[in-house]
Amino acid sequence: MTFVLHERLAADTVRIGSLPLCELLLMNDARFPWCILVPRRAGARDAIDLDTADGDQLHRESIALQLAMREIFAPDKLNVAAIGNMVPQLHVHHIARYTTDSEWPAPVWGRGKPQPCPEALVEERAGALRARLASLLEAGEAR
Repeated sequence: MTFVLHERLAADTVRIGSLPLCELLLMNDARFPWCILVPRRAGARDAIDLDTADGDQLHRESIALQLAMREIFAPDKLNVAAIGNMVPQLHVHHIARYTTDSEWPAPVWGRGKPQPCPEALVEERAGALRARLASLLEAGEAR
């Protein structure tokens, strides 16, 4: 089996990088800094479908992404979830939330009208995330 990104994830996101295990996606919704990690493992639906080494790597990449998002976006809260009810492929949402955002304190799924990210915003967010993630993962700072 070959890894293929689920069509819904491909339609709703912009690919901004590849980490050692995961594809790093940015949700195409300017309202929230919202990233998604997708392990490149065909058939993985839940974290328990990963072997121990991949599970540990997913954890490291998620921690690194959370650290980067906290530093770059200074959210009031980071929401991290692997729900998968609409997209069965294993993927982990990382969403920077603010008490002032349009959906606070409710979840963001299915609420409000997504606002597509202008290219400049995609590049700004992607560039900052790629740079910070590279340094965190290289330095082994992601526990």
